[in-house]
Amino acid sequence: MKKLKIGIIGCGAIGRSLARAIRRDFKSNAVLAALYDVDRSKIGVPAAKSRQDLIKKSDLVIEASSSEFSFEVAKEVLGKGKDIIIMSVGGITGKLKELARIAQEYGGRVYIPSGAISGVDALKAARIAGVKKVTLTTRKHPFSFKGVEYINKKGIKLEKIKKDKVLFFGPAYLAVRYFPQNINVAGVLSLAGIGEKKTMVKIIASPGAKKNIHELEIDSAAAKIKTRTENILHPDNPKTSYLAVLSAIATLRQVLEPVKIGT
Repeated sequence: MKKLKIGIIGCGAIGRSLARAIRRDFKSNAVLAALYDVDRSKIGVPAAKSRQDLIKKSDLVIEASSSEFSFEVAKEVLGKGKDIIIMSVGGITGKLKELARIAQEYGGRVYIPSGAISGVDALKAARIAGVKKVTLTTRKHPFSFKGVEYINKKGIKLEKIKKDKVLFFGPAYLAVRYFPQNINVAGVLSLAGIGEKKTMVKIIASPGAKKNIHELEIDSAAAKIKTRTENILHPDNPKTSYLAVLSAIATLRQVLEPVKIGT
């Protein structure tokens, strides 16, 4: 059986975790074809000379870089007729129609993992009957927001936050713009549900939070849905939830295996 050749763009905590999983869990039907990162010091083996070199060597590309680059990466991959798993979903929020057009034209496919949140399957199903409201409330420790430009511009001193503080409340498209490394789940919910303008997001800095917590409320004609996901932090990157990596591995399993479970 021909093995699926997988390339990974972005060799941070998520990319490295996925590389290990491909070698460990999918060696019977997949091979890690290449790795690439703009920071050459992060690239492991097998290394690609460039992004274009990686795409050429791969049947499926996993984008694990950043929201700043994910849309351009996706267009490039799909334009070559290759498939892509997109991790930095914030970068493609509001642009899925264009990616779908390119994918259809050149024969590629786009996979978007649920990420570090529960309820995406239910939201996709409920949308068929009609969804009135989607609200995401995210709680993280203040230090998870270090380096966020929006925080700096607002003059918020993270070290001085002693009780829960709402950092942001508004539509998902602004949430992913202001918090590109913290709120990918808002992008996923927007794509699965009622769009980036109607999906509302509240981001709370919580000094007592030892986990990244996502609470989802969905009001639809089919059901009222509430979920709460308390995420264990990724050991290599506290801005990332461990479940986000596992979600990508589960998506890859759906690609490779003949039986698909879930909506």
